[in-house]
Amino acid sequence: MASRRLLRPQTAPAQLRADALSRRDVLRCALAATGLLIAPAGLSTCGALVHQAHAEMPGGLGAPDANGVRLPPGFRSRIVARSGEPAVPGSLYRWPGSPDGGACFATADGGWVYVANSELGGGAGGVGALRFNASAELVAAYPILTGTSLNCAGGATPWGTWLSCEEFPEGQVYECDPLGRAPAVLRPALGTFQHEAAAVDPVGRRVYLTEDEPHGRFYRFTPAASAVDGHLDLSAGTLEVAEVVEGTVRWHALPDPTAARVPTARQVPHSTPFPGSEGIAWSNGIVYFVTKYDDRVWAYDIAAGTIRVIYDDDRYAHPVLTGVDNVAIAPNGDVLVAEDGGHMQIVALSPAGAVYPILQVVGHTGSEIAGPAFDPSRTRLYFSSQRGPHGEMSEGITFEVSGPFV
Repeated sequence: MASRRLLRPQTAPAQLRADALSRRDVLRCALAATGLLIAPAGLSTCGALVHQAHAEMPGGLGAPDANGVRLPPGFRSRIVARSGEPAVPGSLYRWPGSPDGGACFATADGGWVYVANSELGGGAGGVGALRFNASAELVAAYPILTGTSLNCAGGATPWGTWLSCEEFPEGQVYECDPLGRAPAVLRPALGTFQHEAAAVDPVGRRVYLTEDEPHGRFYRFTPAASAVDGHLDLSAGTLEVAEVVEGTVRWHALPDPTAARVPTARQVPHSTPFPGSEGIAWSNGIVYFVTKYDDRVWAYDIAAGTIRVIYDDDRYAHPVLTGVDNVAIAPNGDVLVAEDGGHMQIVALSPAGAVYPILQVVGHTGSEIAGPAFDPSRTRLYFSSQRGPHGEMSEGITFEVSGPFV
């Protein structure tokens, strides 16, 4: 319905950064005063996994290339799409503004499709797709979801669909076909709230979801029907919210996932707030997600039912990673975190404990890095500078970086 399509207030980029810092400080104080700060000793001191490493990738990042991207030796970049312009010459379809969360999907001909959300409001959002052949040539571009608003992040499913999440209080999740052959399907069972991202656990057969608001929650969805050939039925099931007690997660069913009377975040009063939850990804039984108002990266161990902080910018005098946002898993198992602001980098957190940038976009100070995703060969990384060099929603640029990631 048109009345539900909200337009995000426009704020000057410099003011956005200043506001984020002040909101974070105020929020931390407020949560600590009310006893809601998620920082018991067992969590706030668990930084053994990740420590600061000021050295960048071996060899360091080089000078900006012709596209304004700093890369390690042996890597190269190209621009594959610009907002408002035809991605494929002669096509009537123009790449959407404010490209955000994204993912890659293999195609039967040996190529792949990269999909990206559009974080535009007023019903102008949705999802665009770029199709590449086996030679990495861009051969088609088309929409796979239209008429929605503030499609921020989302998540790829193991059965080959894209979950696109709307980031406003009445936001929904849409399941989309990357090939554009089937219409997108609304999935109300995944809840009505300010959605950010989603990650599917193919082993436990659940979907984990984040909520981007100051007192947002961490959710999981369990389908009512059994999986068929690994395909989860997202049409019905149980949506639960997390409560953290001394590092252990307890799950509580939500009385009303549609939030008809009470917002989902308030339906279970003892559930735990995660301030400004953003990107999320599953890897080897661990769900990684970030919270932007305290610049933390979390790791939820599904089998153990425990959660801990693996990165906190407060631990370092000069943090490499700030402005945490979208999350992806690198071929070597590193957790990649894209920066919203910060230094406009994608930063890796390695299992060995290093924190280092793998790339940086220069001259886009009013923008953010969004939508990191690897192609099926794991040798190409796609991402966008959401607002380009001038901080405008209409000037997003989508990049491809290729090199020896594996």
